[in-house]
Amino acid sequence: MKRLIFILLILKFGVSSYSQNIPIDSTKYPKPVIFSAQQDHDNMLKQLGINSLRPGPNGNESAPNHANYDESLANPCIQLPDALTLNNGKKVTTSDMWWKQRRPEIIEDLENQMYGKLPKVTPNVSWKVKIADREFVGRTPVLARQLVGQVDNSVYPLINVDINMVEVLPTNVKGPVPVLIMFGFPALPSPAQPSPADMEKINAAFKEMMIKSDPEMKAIFDKYPAYSPVTRLPGPNWFAPATNGDSPPTEQLLAAGWGYVTLDPSSIQADNGAGLTKGIIGLVNNGQPRKPDDWGALRAWSWGAARVLDYLETDPMVDAKKVGIEGVSRYGKAALVTLAFEPRFAVGLIGSSGKGGATLERRVFGEAVESLAGTGEYHWMAGNYLKYAASEATFGSKTGCDLTVDSHELIALCAPRLTFISYGIPEKGDSKWLDHQGSFMATVAAGSVFKLLGARDIGLSNDYVKEKMPPVLSGLLDGELAWRQHDGGHTDAPNFQFFIPWANKLLKYSKTTNQ
Repeated sequence: MKRLIFILLILKFGVSSYSQNIPIDSTKYPKPVIFSAQQDHDNMLKQLGINSLRPGPNGNESAPNHANYDESLANPCIQLPDALTLNNGKKVTTSDMWWKQRRPEIIEDLENQMYGKLPKVTPNVSWKVKIADREFVGRTPVLARQLVGQVDNSVYPLINVDINMVEVLPTNVKGPVPVLIMFGFPALPSPAQPSPADMEKINAAFKEMMIKSDPEMKAIFDKYPAYSPVTRLPGPNWFAPATNGDSPPTEQLLAAGWGYVTLDPSSIQADNGAGLTKGIIGLVNNGQPRKPDDWGALRAWSWGAARVLDYLETDPMVDAKKVGIEGVSRYGKAALVTLAFEPRFAVGLIGSSGKGGATLERRVFGEAVESLAGTGEYHWMAGNYLKYAASEATFGSKTGCDLTVDSHELIALCAPRLTFISYGIPEKGDSKWLDHQGSFMATVAAGSVFKLLGARDIGLSNDYVKEKMPPVLSGLLDGELAWRQHDGGHTDAPNFQFFIPWANKLLKYSKTTNQ
């Protein structure tokens, strides 16, 4: 029925395009390169002088080349780069030294070796509201907006980038509210519906239109005179139980007086190597392949999140000083990269992020550098990252131990802002592949920077070798840096009931309900 409605509406009203169809003289611009992921990967290896890469381990423990899960073999180079020692060997002893000297060094290393550099100039984004609707999520009345961020492509009009997001804000709360930007798949939560009287008019017009399109429909409607082809969806359930820790995270946020944004990463940059000459990366490169230090998808997604924050700063319903970023798995990596590199974000919830996120790169446990360097995931990183999986190259061979930077320093870049590292358990699907221990070690090591900047870490020493990962459900939530392992799977949903009050306390936010 929905398909029939769609077809009939097209017949009546035609098709309209969101973007104007302006003829483009493509001969004025470099021809865009069309690569498969394998071709793009091969091109990068050639640029780097790499003849072969070590194959990544297999996640299946019964496979011959299975990943290592023996903790005694997990630390071939256990000494981490010191986040509080300058490249010249001088110790960082003041916050001024951190901000002016050490932090820029770490950023340079992370950009050169792991995530890539943002272009010196990136295009502007113009946000347009496609739909604005008054809705309910659970018991909470909300204003829901679907927005599109049109990226200025005047420099290279052969590539279009339209960022897709949905913003949902509670309307029963006084004053501007905190907002959590979540990487995911945007959808309006519960579209408002016409009144019964309006529904009657819609059905009358719709029946008339269907009969004009197909006269045989009249006999069917005459046979069922009380039938209405367009019906109302279920409305809010006022008798539903109050929001609790088992409720969806979006309902928990709204009930606590927060808004949320769901941002589609693929509308910024495709999650595959074949897309690197398209999306925002392709746009700024005029459709040409990346250079080794160009940004990868993780930084592209984080750039898109920052453009959402630009928009939120213009929304009077939003407290732009209390905007957070959240993601799980690959989007957990992106959330951590976003928080680390974009200082306007106040808080991050980093879910099950693994290698390329919170887990130490030089650890050999589960997912490896070689895993991210293969054709399936290399696009997340800068091309230079592939060097650390090279077995034969003009520069010899390298491993994760050759990195001069690691994930504890990525976490340290978030200091002194609120940083919540979340994991589940392997028994429920948060695989050992993610190396929970490696993430805990990185969190412990990052704490020294939080302390230097006057913030609190997870409350342990910063000896990442000796400190033991706490039992499941034993959250370390007393500081601006937090760690908690829930007893669920590959999700951060079970930790929202702890994340929200933790963030509220440290952000000094308290919901005040409208009368």
